[in-house]
Parts: sequence; C-alpha cells; structure tokens
Amino acid sequence: MTCQDDHARWSETEVRQDYRVVLVRRGRFRRRAAGADADIDSTMAYVGVPGEEEHFAHPAGGDDCTSISLTPTLWHVMAGDVARLATQIVYVDARLDLTHRRLLATARTGDVDYALAEELLSLLATAVGQVVSGPTPLSAQAPGNEAALVAAARQAITEGHPASDGLLPLAEVLGVSPYRLSRSFSRETGLSVTRYRNRVRIGRALDRLEEGESSLGALAADLGFADQAHMTRTMRQYLGRTPTALRRLLAPRTP
Repeated sequence: MTCQDDHARWSETEVRQDYRVVLVRRGRFRRRAAGADADIDSTMAYVGVPGEEEHFAHPAGGDDCTSISLTPTLWHVMAGDVARLATQIVYVDARLDLTHRRLLATARTGDVDYALAEELLSLLATAVGQVVSGPTPLSAQAPGNEAALVAAARQAITEGHPASDGLLPLAEVLGVSPYRLSRSFSRETGLSVTRYRNRVRIGRALDRLEEGESSLGALAADLGFADQAHMTRTMRQYLGRTPTALRRLLAPRTP
C-alpha cells in the first residue's frame, strides 16, 4: 500500500472487516484505535481487527506499507479465541524486519504457493505472538507424531497429490495448520517444505531433460513453476546451471 497524504489532522473514521498485520517499508504515520494513539514506522507495526474504528494522520508525508489480511480461519489457528488483544502494536526487531524483507523478495520470485507462504507464516506467528496475551495455539500445540506427519507430506509431494500444489491446501488435506506442517517439516528433515518440494521438482526436471525434453516452457508448466523464468532461477539457484545448459549436459547424444 502506498499513501501520499501529508497532514497532521486525523482522518475520518475508517472501519475494516478483516484481521490484518501492517508493516511499514518507508515513512511513518500515526494511528488512533481502541482509545490509543500510536506512531507507526519501520520499527513499529500494528495488528488490526474487524469492526474497529481507526483514524490516521500523516504529519511526515506519505508512506509505503505491507498490509497482510488473514482469513478468520487462519486468525483462529494462530491466535485462538481472543476476544480482546493485549496490545495492537508489534515491535519490529531486526529479525522480523529481515523476515518482512524476505517476504517481499519472495513475492517477486513467483513461488507464491510455498516459499511465500512459509515466509508469511513465520512473520504472522511472530506478530500474533506479540499481541495475544498468554500462549497462542501455535506455542501450546503439542508436537504429536511429527515423523508421521512429515512422512505423509513427503509422500504427497513426491507422488504429486493435487493438494501438494500449495502449502496451505497440503496442510488442510493432512489435517494440521500450515504453521505446524512447516515447523514439523523443518524439525524432522532440517529442510523447509519449500526446499524439499523444489528438490523433487528439480529431480523431475532433470529426468525430462535427460530424456530430451525440447520445450522448456512446457516443462515449467508441467512441474508447477510460475513460468519458464521462475524455473530457470530455481535451477540456477540449486544447481548453478540454467535448464538450457543442463539439457546440453544431459540430453541423449547420437553415437
């Protein structure tokens, strides 16, 4: 979100109907909600809830923000049955700042279903943990049989189950929250779900290139990449070579 306002006065009342986390990328502004005023900048974010009255002022000019809306279901998974937040202000420490920047960088790579989702869940868990008093469902969640969960996730990914096209649908079909799936996978394997999924996709790509695949665009589409450029970036990241170079290296040669 980009705001170009420049005024010290408070805006008219604004009411939104979503749960959201708002972080500043550039500039600063003031927010009034729940009877409290707050200065919001790159070190202070805020969490908004449905139905509350908000007012904003921009005494220092405009700003650029990242506004992340959560569905009621995801909010419940992360915050539980919270009638009132302990605070709406989130301190953006250096780690959360880096997560925010990684989220924005990942959004430009094209891997929105896995890489972006994992970065997003990490950011939301940190933010929600600051505004909810007491343990959240995430922190209170019993580990359970993590090995079985991860084994089921690996099987779904390697077998190309339709739900494995995205982290959220995969978690849903496995009956767990996406945050638990991501955390359990990292604990059990030392890898993120995103990295494991990319390993499987790259293996399939190498199989096809070894067989003489001629259309890189079709290969990217078949393997679920956003486009050929996304596949090229991913393979260069993991293998140090482009698909074209790998095809020359692996394609069958006529004796």
